[in-house]
Amino acid sequence: MRNISLCTLTALLLTLFSSGAIAAESEPQKAVLVTGANSGIGRNIAYRLAAEGYFVYAGARSKDDIKELSSIRNMQGVRLDVTVQSDIDSAVERVKADGRGLYAVVNNAGVVVVGLLAETDESELDFLFDVNVYGPYRMVKAFAPLLIESKGRVVNISSMAGIMSPPAYGVYSMSKHAIEAFTDTLAYELGTVGVGVSAIEPGPFNSNAAASVCERRLKQDHDASQSLMPALAAELDEICNATAKYPEPDAVADVVLQVLRSDKPKARYLAPSDPQQAEFIARNIVQQLAELRSGHYYSFSREELIDMLDDALTAE
Repeated sequence: MRNISLCTLTALLLTLFSSGAIAAESEPQKAVLVTGANSGIGRNIAYRLAAEGYFVYAGARSKDDIKELSSIRNMQGVRLDVTVQSDIDSAVERVKADGRGLYAVVNNAGVVVVGLLAETDESELDFLFDVNVYGPYRMVKAFAPLLIESKGRVVNISSMAGIMSPPAYGVYSMSKHAIEAFTDTLAYELGTVGVGVSAIEPGPFNSNAAASVCERRLKQDHDASQSLMPALAAELDEICNATAKYPEPDAVADVVLQVLRSDKPKARYLAPSDPQQAEFIARNIVQQLAELRSGHYYSFSREELIDMLDDALTAE
């Protein structure tokens, strides 16, 4: 055999590596489960993650949705109603049987209820909290062992309504404020075993949530003229025409990817649909801080608050 110089051999090996003839072992594909993946924000997230190379378990309830989701590359539709424990248990067994493990759960499934608090039936709270609060709670309990094993992520889709509470959205805001508290405590607890937990707070985006609200209101035969606050109740009838003007929720999927790819994800991420919403939320938080800073048993000066803000910004 003819002798090959070291330089020639090195050049040959570099050519083989760059051409793919010899490839380094790639990372295993990470699996993510997305609840409520059949429409709106959840669908957008599921499709985006699949396109980015994640394997997505896409939770849905109808057979047609599950079939459609399963036809997408890197995606498997899974029967999953977050209010049904047997569905959740079956999903856990499905993920275990596939042998991929699970890197993340995206708790997206949610519903919206609007109405004046003094006139909202208690059954509406039960319906809302069963999906929006108990649903993520059930999911985390069921999938925690897999997430701890992978040192993965929990992503809770909260809302800007989890930071503030607009009129007629009090019940919905109550559920999303609960998700904010759930996220904070869970981030600390699961953080001790290497799991990152984050809440994403979207603004209004184009989804079927408003249509579902309208459907429920029509079934309940609301009459704004009989309300204790008729002018405000009448404004709720406009919600059916609200979603068409909002953009697709691509920004939310962008943030989910940011959380999954970050070595140290933050506890919360704001995902407004326009800059005015971001400013509104920031001003709302500052207003709350201003209300809490003085006139209390322990108060802070303006300079002390500025120092606190500087410390927080420096720590980012």
